[in-house]
Amino acid sequence: MTQDFNILPGAEPFIAEGGKTGILVSHGFTGTTQSMRPLAEAFHKAGYSVYAPRLRGHGTHYEEMEQTTYQDWIASVEEAYAWLQERCDTIFMAGLSMGATLALYMAAKHPELRAVSLINAAVEVPSMDGVKELQDVRFLDAIGSDIKKSGITELAYEKTPVASVKEILHLMEEVRKNLSAIHCPALIFVSTEDHVVPPDNAQFIYDHISSSEKNIVEMPDSYHVATLDNDQQRIIDETLAFFRKFE
Repeated sequence: MTQDFNILPGAEPFIAEGGKTGILVSHGFTGTTQSMRPLAEAFHKAGYSVYAPRLRGHGTHYEEMEQTTYQDWIASVEEAYAWLQERCDTIFMAGLSMGATLALYMAAKHPELRAVSLINAAVEVPSMDGVKELQDVRFLDAIGSDIKKSGITELAYEKTPVASVKEILHLMEEVRKNLSAIHCPALIFVSTEDHVVPPDNAQFIYDHISSSEKNIVEMPDSYHVATLDNDQQRIIDETLAFFRKFE
């Protein structure tokens, strides 16, 4: 019998219709829309149509996440993209961590995607490689709330399913192989101190995408979940300025 999992308060998708330009916003691995809501709300306030989906298996219980695949996560952003396509002439995408990995996936698959804002994107996380060998372990420690700013907590799972780590490894491998297919403008934010995704991912992405317009922006005052950290407003302002150049 399939168990019904309730959506955690604060993990609901953010959907707001605005102008004819849309922004797809994606949260990260084991996280929720809570980590991206400040961006989504700011983008909508700036006049954009915004869709921040709750990735399947996220925002409920880690046992539900354990049952989902990386194709499920892709399907979640594809559904949001289709919703925006029905309403918008131009679409941008912003993502945090695995959400940025999904933005890279979408940029390779949808050449019409106008530009992407990548926040601590993950394409290679060597610390996860050992999980491939785990057989009798279902859950690992949490990876959420890597935030420098005091008093801020990310709404994320308290455990990380081993099966899900294996899925993100597959996703990152697929995205790495297709980086050269990406030609859209890319703004690459990177926290210089990140305890989840090695900061050198930013340079790897910069070096391997085919975009003629690409910039790396270092964030020395935030850890991994930079969208809830000290650089939140900077991410919002610089992403909006970057996207406006390509409307």
